[in-house]
Amino acid sequence: MLTRIVKVYIVPAAVFVSVVMGGGYGTGREVVEFFTRYGLQGGLLGIGAATVAFGLVLAATYEFARVFRAYDYRAFFGRLIGPFWWLFEVLYLLLFLLVLGVVSSAAGNILEQEFGIASSLGLGLMLLLVAGLVFFGREVLERILTLWSVGMYVIFLLYFVQVLQGSDADMAATFRASEATEGWLKGGLLYAMYNVALAPVLLFTTRSISTRTEAVLSGVLTAIMVMLPALLFHASYAVGYPEVLDQAVPNYWMIDQFAPDWLLVAFLAALFGTLVETGAGLVHGFIERIEAVLKPGEDDGLGHLPRAAIAVVALGASGLLGSLGIISLIAQGYSALAVGFALVYVVPLLTVGVYRIVRGPGTQVETQ
Repeated sequence: MLTRIVKVYIVPAAVFVSVVMGGGYGTGREVVEFFTRYGLQGGLLGIGAATVAFGLVLAATYEFARVFRAYDYRAFFGRLIGPFWWLFEVLYLLLFLLVLGVVSSAAGNILEQEFGIASSLGLGLMLLLVAGLVFFGREVLERILTLWSVGMYVIFLLYFVQVLQGSDADMAATFRASEATEGWLKGGLLYAMYNVALAPVLLFTTRSISTRTEAVLSGVLTAIMVMLPALLFHASYAVGYPEVLDQAVPNYWMIDQFAPDWLLVAFLAALFGTLVETGAGLVHGFIERIEAVLKPGEDDGLGHLPRAAIAVVALGASGLLGSLGIISLIAQGYSALAVGFALVYVVPLLTVGVYRIVRGPGTQVETQ
């Protein structure tokens, strides 16, 4: 019973959180950009809107995958939008390139700036760790991502407690004094649309879901778990508000101002591991797509070495392209990607997808 609860509810949430966490919460910049800059009260409203959006889309996604047995994103979109499935492929490749490039760069910079390790060695270490995780296949990857997510939550809670203890600010009074500004709804929805696009790539974690109730509850739980760190960080920024809005790396500034030095070392070490997780989750989702074509119906059908080789090539290419400035070019289309995923994925899912879920598997034949 406990094993099934873990596979149905904990694993999908933990893996999704671990992949989103590296880019979304590591520096705190995204929390400031999408939530805190709309005021402390506005940020809370935006976080609420993002949580609702995540919950709706994830619940529908998990149920659609269960009904149609579509556990890689190619099969999922073949069922959802038929011959137009390739539109998501194009958007995902842009996202894949952007996130891997940013993650690779961030991992190298963290080791160089904070620990004195050359960025090229840091990138190489990350490449080896990602390749090692992918090498052992889906089940091992799920276990490691789940355990690491628990560890990151412990670090986040330590951060929250230490910041509050290190400040004399009245958080409640600060929240009451800060009004919501226009734009909080847009910020919350954009954040959700951009990040929820990773869900179809991580459907390999939902294979144990067998009922509609399980799909819905698992989706809602994932939404809550993925937004809880945003709530903690946003709340903590009240003790450094409004100065925190102008900080390039809000989390590091908050730790420097209000927490002991050892927390920064622990936070950076945990963040590096989370960046590795993000890379491994994205690469494995890409591998599942390849396996669905070359080895249909087989779990981890490519074998250990081909999976590791794909990870090495993907990270090597993203690092090279990032050094050429292509990542910066793609990053300028950040909001455009969010809108694109909304049009190709979210809108069809919540309209046509829900209709097909209700009608059953016989309403659509996958385009091969």
